[in-house]
This record gives sequence, C-alpha cells and structure tokens, in this order.
Amino acid sequence: MTITFERRTDQPDAAGRCLVYVRAAFDGQRLRMSTGERCTASEWNEDKGKFRKSFAGFQEANDRLDALGADITKANRELRTAGKVVTPALLKEALKPKVAEADLPPAPLMADLFGEYIEVLRARGFRFHTLKGYKTAHNTLLEFGETLPERLTTANYDAGMHDALQGHLRDVRGSAQNTVAGVVKQLKPFLAWARDDRGQKLAVEPAKLKVEWEDVEKVWLTAAELGQLEKALLPASLVAVRDAFLFCCYTGLRYSDLAALHEGNVKEWDGGRVLRLTQTKTRTGVSIYLTPPAAALLDKYAGTREKLLPSTANQVMNRYLKRISRLAGVEALVEVVETIGGRVMKRPLPKWELVTMHTARHTFATQSLLRGMPVEVLQKVLGHSKIQTTMIYAKVVEDLQHQTMRRIWEGAGTGPTDKSAVRSEEVCAVVPEAEQGGGLKVSRSNAAA
Repeated sequence: MTITFERRTDQPDAAGRCLVYVRAAFDGQRLRMSTGERCTASEWNEDKGKFRKSFAGFQEANDRLDALGADITKANRELRTAGKVVTPALLKEALKPKVAEADLPPAPLMADLFGEYIEVLRARGFRFHTLKGYKTAHNTLLEFGETLPERLTTANYDAGMHDALQGHLRDVRGSAQNTVAGVVKQLKPFLAWARDDRGQKLAVEPAKLKVEWEDVEKVWLTAAELGQLEKALLPASLVAVRDAFLFCCYTGLRYSDLAALHEGNVKEWDGGRVLRLTQTKTRTGVSIYLTPPAAALLDKYAGTREKLLPSTANQVMNRYLKRISRLAGVEALVEVVETIGGRVMKRPLPKWELVTMHTARHTFATQSLLRGMPVEVLQKVLGHSKIQTTMIYAKVVEDLQHQTMRRIWEGAGTGPTDKSAVRSEEVCAVVPEAEQGGGLKVSRSNAAA
C-alpha cells in the first residue's frame, strides 16, 4: 500500500486555503479522502507532501498526517486478517472514530420499539384485525419485560431470552401452543424491521426463530346436523341468530362480511341473484351465487332493517349459537386435543359447545366439496389466494381422495359414502311461511343444491 498526501487546488475558501487529501493505492484500487486540514499554496510542500514551517503548528499538523497514514495501514492489515476483501468503502468505515459505549444513549426498550412498530404498520395501511394480533404480542412483551431484572432490548433478546418468553407464555399465562406460535410469528418481522429500519443490534437472527403450529380440528356441521338446525323450534329471541348462521352456511361468509352486507352487494344474475363484495379480512373481491335457501333468508328480512341480515356482536352471537345448537340436538362428541404443561390432553366435548359463527364457513366448505364443487371453484368463492388454504379448510378432502381412488381402482359408485355426506333427499330448501309468523319451513328437493 502506498500512502501520499496532496493539496487540492479547487474550491479555495475566502483566504485562499484548499483542503489537504490523503491518497492510498492498493491492489489496483485507490482511496481518496479529506484530512480536514486546509492551507495556502505557500504553506504546503508539494514534493514532500507535508506542511511547510510557515504553516502555524506545522509539526503538530504533520504528526496528524503521519498518524492518519498509520491508521490506514493498520485498518488495511486488520481487514485482511479478518479475511475480508478490502475496498475503499470498507477502509473509510474502519477509519471512522469509534464512539464509546458509555457515550451512547441507552437502547430503547423492546416493548417501546414494538409499540412504534405497530404505529408504522398502521401508517402503512395494515388492517384492524392484523394490528390486533400485533397488539397481543406487544402486551406480552410488556408483561414479560416487567418480570426481568434487566432492561429487555433487541440487543439482549437472544435464544435463551426467546425460550424464556415462550416459557412465560405457557407457564404464567397458560397459553396454548398456537397462541405461543402467534406471538413468535409477530416477533420475527418486528425484529427484522428493528434491525433494518431502526439500526438496532440483534442478538438472534429473526429467520431462525421457529414457529411450531399445532393442528386444530375444524368443527363443521354434517348435512343431517344442518337439517336439525333448520328445523329446530327456538325461542323468538334466537331465530334471527340462527338465520344469520344458516345464511353463512349457505354462502361461506365470515362474520365480518355478514355484518357489513348492504343492498349494493346483491346483484341480478341469469334469473337469480349473486352477492358481490370485497372481503373485510383480505380485501379480496368475491362473487357468490345465492342458492334458494340463501335467497329465501335474504327475502325474509328484506325491508325490515338497515342491514341485509340480522347481526350483533360476534361474541354474543357465538354464545347464542351454542344454545341454539344444543336445542337443535347437535350432540355428537368431538375429540378436543390440547397441549397443556407440555402434556397432550384429549377430552370429548359435545359439538354444540364448539359451534361459532366461523363454523358456518367450515360447513359451507365441506358441504360444497361433498356436493361435488371443484376445489378451484370453492377457492374463488371463499376468496383464498392459495388453493392450499382451501384444502386445509375442507376436512373432507381426505375422504374425497379415498372415494376417488376407490372408484378408479375398484369401480365403486361415484357418490360419497360417508354418512355426513349430502344425499339427494337431504338437500335443504328453505322457504318463508307467513302463517308461522315469519318462521322457516324446511322442504327437501334436489333442485335446492
């Protein structure tokens, strides 16, 4: 490496002084940077690349030049020893003055930084339900940080601290595996943002944080159970909730989309009607044909309220649905599997205890497949961006695979054989019956599919 100093003659100041630069040539590359010193032409020795005695404090200034040359040589040697390919940019970075740790402001608390991250996501247009999940992770960090003797920052959130957080969730909060996985899922992009957008030091690589999800049994109603729900004699206060739930069973709507339906969503199509809407959760546009049962429910409430169908708070409807399902005799036992304290616990529960508004979406998916709807079409109706999501939603996909294989290899019948599958005489058509005070009459017909 060859190091020289030169006085530039361009951009002199008012006194005619120009900047002095250092030049370092190495491996066919050249570093050129300012020393911060200025002098006039008479104060600089061009041949020696040094300050003349006429420059005030010339000895001290020349010593600084020699020290800078020594620093460049040292930085070049250290970078090579570290196995790095030396470039002018790397040398400049190595020559920057090091700030003592004591002079630096304390790193922000991880929970405070996470709160800032949520505001950034809100500004970027993330939706309410997505932000809600991040707020859950934020509350977890606040609670966990208070249990530690030290400040929790991204710099000390290492693998051991990550394990301690998961232990806190399981042992103190009693969280299930998927709750723990959800928090880890939110932490990974946050840590990457803290490093890349806020320049924070990390003690762990975000991509290496594992997210282990536990399969959860999706609850759905069989055709027979759907019929029980349709025919159930209910108190007047529960009929509207039952009707809203059935409408979602016929259309695959989420609760959030049911609650937001308006007259502009209903369109005429080929002698019938369809729903055209943008899903609240995914902002995906969907078009759903209204089968006779769904259309009948829509007509039942036409003009009676501002919303197309009755709805109240999701939690309230879920509570009512459990009572409705129990009154309808939805008593089949379902095995619930949970991991509690590291142990797998299994217990049977009557299905009515597990029914929620989202059960309607699962029911629509499974019953649609059992009636022969192609998975690709179901994907469009449900508004899934990936067909794998549709396959997961439909619990009967495995049954359909077995039925198809048996038909091909053994020449068995083409129809589904599971008792939960839809038979032609079990297809429900719901029509209003005025003489029952706006109640529903259930008839059976093939055309209602």
